[in-house]
Amino acid sequence: MTTTTPGPLNGVRMLDLTNVLAGPYCAYQLGLMGAEVIKVERPGSGDLARQLGADPERSAKNMGISFLAQNAGKSSVTLNLKCQAGKSLLRKLVSSTDVLVENYRPGVMDRLGVGYETLKAENPGLIYCAISGFGQDGPWRENPAYDQIVQGIAGVMSVTGGPDTAPLRVGYPLADTMGGMAAAFSIAAALNANPRGAFLDISMTDAVLSSMGWVVSNHLIGGVDPTPQGNENFTSAPSGTFATADNPINIAANRDTQWVALARHIGREDLLNHPDFVTREDRKKNRHALRLELETVLCTRSASDWVRELSALGVPAGPVLSVPEILSAPQIRDRDILATYGDLELLASPVVVDGTRPKAATPPPELGKDNARIYGALGLSEDTLRQFEEEGVI
Repeated sequence: MTTTTPGPLNGVRMLDLTNVLAGPYCAYQLGLMGAEVIKVERPGSGDLARQLGADPERSAKNMGISFLAQNAGKSSVTLNLKCQAGKSLLRKLVSSTDVLVENYRPGVMDRLGVGYETLKAENPGLIYCAISGFGQDGPWRENPAYDQIVQGIAGVMSVTGGPDTAPLRVGYPLADTMGGMAAAFSIAAALNANPRGAFLDISMTDAVLSSMGWVVSNHLIGGVDPTPQGNENFTSAPSGTFATADNPINIAANRDTQWVALARHIGREDLLNHPDFVTREDRKKNRHALRLELETVLCTRSASDWVRELSALGVPAGPVLSVPEILSAPQIRDRDILATYGDLELLASPVVVDGTRPKAATPPPELGKDNARIYGALGLSEDTLRQFEEEGVI
């Protein structure tokens, strides 16, 4: 079992009313930093992610891999927000809570009678974080949105892939992850305010656009229409993916000194004075011809040889690895980024605090596992809990 040390958010209590990824990822990151996270789920089914993932047997048991990925360390209670008793229970939970995060469509919590203004009356210091696809206002506010939708709308797909493959989706849920991370650091900032209390409006689309600063600014300031560049770095050349004798490698000779070191090391010093490659702008304009010239030498030896030698020269270079390969790499294993819970291995915090990697103390919870403990602490008797369970309140 993974052990943990006290985190910087120890003493913070958080209600996680979210589903699938953006919200659960946000709450998971804050939980790894020490916050107590109580996951509030729909009775019977819970978070949709409980039924998602690559292992049908786990999904059938309501513990799908997609759920496992970002819910370790949390408690789980069930609650029906469509009934009065459920709304009342939520208000009681909020009275002793620092943060609530939800990712319903804008307006849904208000229609249920448990929106920000209502809950703020119960706890004026409440930090209420609403995550949605497009934000709490604007003509798209009520449109449903998953990661794929946001990637397309935010312009990510238009600049991903090459001219023959774009528009192309990024190969993992980028928009959900960026939205969740933006929500997490916003909540952490709001916790530092005195007095506390805030409504945080997190749009996944806004978060993704914010992460595209260079691409967006090239258009806004430079007047350049962003286009798909494939594996080429649009800011410099030679900077991209190159063939070798066995596997592809990435080389990022973004500085002139790195370009000079690269050309000399591979025995192509003649390229330094070639009129097509003299300046950075020349190399960018003729990047494909330059790549072919470099590959005439790079393809004579293995990827591992080139990565080792170029890195030693200060020229950034690295292999193109699969997920299994990076997870087994000593750099990752030695930095202890994986946490073990029985037969489960999960990613821990991306941050190391004072030499220690924050990890969740407990595995992802079964649905409603903590009903008796958490609702009992509110004063509900066993008989009342049994009755609420029979009536579908919890």
